[in-house]
Amino acid sequence: MATRPITTKSSETAPPARLREELTPREIVAELDRYIIGQDRAKRSVAIALRNRWRRQHVDPKLREEIAPNNIIMIGPTGVGKTEIARRLAALAGAPFLKVEASKYTEVGYVGRDVESMVRDLADLAVSMVKREKSNAVASRAADLADERVLDIMLPAPARRARTTAEAPEDDLRVKWERTREKLREQLKSGSLDSKQVEVDAPNGRFPVIEVFTPGGMEELGVNVQELFSGMMPKKTKRRKVPVGEARRILAGEETAKLVDMDDVVSLAIERVENSGIIFVDELDKIAGERSKTGPDVSREGVQRDILPIVEGTNVMTKYGMVKTDHILFVAAGAFHISKPSDLIPELQGRFPIRVELDSLNAADFVRILTEPQNALIKQYKALLSTDGVEIDFTDDAIDEIAQTANLVNERTENIGARRLHTVMTNLLEELMFNAPAARAKKVTFDRRDVQKVLRDIVDDEDLSRYIL
Repeated sequence: MATRPITTKSSETAPPARLREELTPREIVAELDRYIIGQDRAKRSVAIALRNRWRRQHVDPKLREEIAPNNIIMIGPTGVGKTEIARRLAALAGAPFLKVEASKYTEVGYVGRDVESMVRDLADLAVSMVKREKSNAVASRAADLADERVLDIMLPAPARRARTTAEAPEDDLRVKWERTREKLREQLKSGSLDSKQVEVDAPNGRFPVIEVFTPGGMEELGVNVQELFSGMMPKKTKRRKVPVGEARRILAGEETAKLVDMDDVVSLAIERVENSGIIFVDELDKIAGERSKTGPDVSREGVQRDILPIVEGTNVMTKYGMVKTDHILFVAAGAFHISKPSDLIPELQGRFPIRVELDSLNAADFVRILTEPQNALIKQYKALLSTDGVEIDFTDDAIDEIAQTANLVNERTENIGARRLHTVMTNLLEELMFNAPAARAKKVTFDRRDVQKVLRDIVDDEDLSRYIL
């Protein structure tokens, strides 16, 4: 049978953040469609929310501070695309994005993570993001400066000395030195000197790890103990003999650090967090419900009341300074099988005005998930096995059988949505992936019979499928 044609889109370089924010809601949905099948209502809601971030930046400054973000609750079973929608949304916006699980936090006064740590973590991510962007912007300049330092090591400048009639004039020595240095520079750029050994002063490891145990952890103070102590003590370096290629990398890192202004990095990062940051709060349903009447409850209503001021808008102290959360976009998600959004405390409900219910996935959706997205599973496995020189293909009926199998197991056991496809594909291709490096057949085609032959026994035995699939 002819194989199902799988079209691939050319991977274009992602545009800078300032251009991504100008995407229209329709364009945002189109971008999400490249990776996520179905869930049109959820895509429309997050697209509007993202566009409103851009709109807010262009309204009158007096009104700008009054416009609150459109926080969203996505309701649906696991594996239907809730996390993927939020993650892809952040990538489109070029915004700092943090995924947290509500069940990991505890009420203030108990040992565990306090809810403000999510803002501190988001600030850390934003600083890393901006620092990486700034470093990339000066990478070429840093590389040139590093090369000059390597040349200084390999060919030091001639020392000035008194002229004598028996010696060459100092100007002639300088000209020869410059000519030789230029030849070395060309060899350095071409990589022909990468294996040559040179001596450089490299950092002597990192400052030893210091662990401080407090009831809430040092994160409650917004203090990085590692940076605190390393800043008080001089940095130690050690002269090492390394290949030229590694020396260029070490020195380029040092030059980059000199060229990047960390004050600007922190300032821009905090601005991004406050105006573009996105926090995805998963498992919100796990903290929904009434406070326990039989003992202390540190993960339900108490955590909700601690999260409330963060979502409403407050100031959180981080090691970079104060961060306002008024305009951070919060996207929450949960299955809500047992509890429901109305079980949340009323104040928190009011801070998530938009609620979207995601659809459960069926076999037809699984067929599309296997073939259509830019990162489709079949494309991933084809790419993986191609590294061993093995070309795999799937007929239409094979893909249908894989989808039907995943859907059947979801119905019989726990419904984990599209994640079931990973386990089905792994079991189907396990033998081939194990033997691929030594396989004689370099082209393998799977049809319906092949899929049934491998998976039939597991699917028919419900007890076995419960543990394997």
